[in-house]
Amino acid sequence: MASNKGVIFKAIPDSFPVIGEHMELVTREIDIKNFPLADGDILLKNQYLSLDPYLRGRMRDSQIESIADAFKLGKVLEGHGIGTVVKSNNRKYQVGDYYYGFIGWEEYTHVPADAVSGDEGLEKEISKSELPKSYFLGLFGMPGFTAYIGLNKIGKAKKGETIFISAASGAVGQVVGQIAKIKGLCVIGSADEELTKLCPNGIDIYFDNVGGETLDIALNHLKINARVIACGMISQYNTKNPYGVKNLMNVVTKRLLIQGFIVFDHYHEMEPFQKEMREWLKQGKLKYKEDLVEGIQNAPNAFLNLLTGKNFGKAVVKIC
Repeated sequence: MASNKGVIFKAIPDSFPVIGEHMELVTREIDIKNFPLADGDILLKNQYLSLDPYLRGRMRDSQIESIADAFKLGKVLEGHGIGTVVKSNNRKYQVGDYYYGFIGWEEYTHVPADAVSGDEGLEKEISKSELPKSYFLGLFGMPGFTAYIGLNKIGKAKKGETIFISAASGAVGQVVGQIAKIKGLCVIGSADEELTKLCPNGIDIYFDNVGGETLDIALNHLKINARVIACGMISQYNTKNPYGVKNLMNVVTKRLLIQGFIVFDHYHEMEPFQKEMREWLKQGKLKYKEDLVEGIQNAPNAFLNLLTGKNFGKAVVKIC
């Protein structure tokens, strides 16, 4: 028997989740040798779990529709992760293979055949790469890709422009800032009260990860025909009283373009992203910081740190 500690979803939070009330660590065991697998199933030993702000949005009533399914009460929470196959009844996976996809907040995850959604190309890359495996959950994964698509395709960034990035030390923000610098932009990160001094001529692009009052302040500093990349609004995820943006008239008078995007819509563009990122990293133009904790028992607290801005870098849990 092997330990299979996990974190279950206990109740729907109205504001910030509370450990023990909304998330709870449970101690369990798993019999790997005798674990039953149906045709196409696999059993994973989880290595790394990605903690991302959008997971807070899944802690909701299942009747409320959104871009990702609501978590099920009484069940283990889940997120993007990397694991190794320890038992398989799937032709595509052998014992020892890497798996990239949704895993549970637990030490071992059973993935039924209809839920197996691994990325074969990325899994091969993980297997042969000399980079830390966790980088494929951040720099080369969804957060890095979000930064790349948001800046290039949505923001259409050009050399010489000025960009302001909120939550600039987070998983997405740190990559946005560095890519923008590589492309010759003037980069300003989360410094609301200093915007007039730092951007006396205004802002061309605002990469918004925060929303709320920060968005309101940024609207006053945008140039005519500026672009707002609406990536996330973490300031609004844990409140029942959303902030009412007051400076929306700027959208009209300054002819602003505000565009939201969901990175899942762009996965067909993953190859050029990974190619450029690898080259920039090799050239030393990119540096990457993780906020890594060890042990699944520390996942709930690390998630709360992410929601309250106490993390610096990509939040990752090293499970084993």
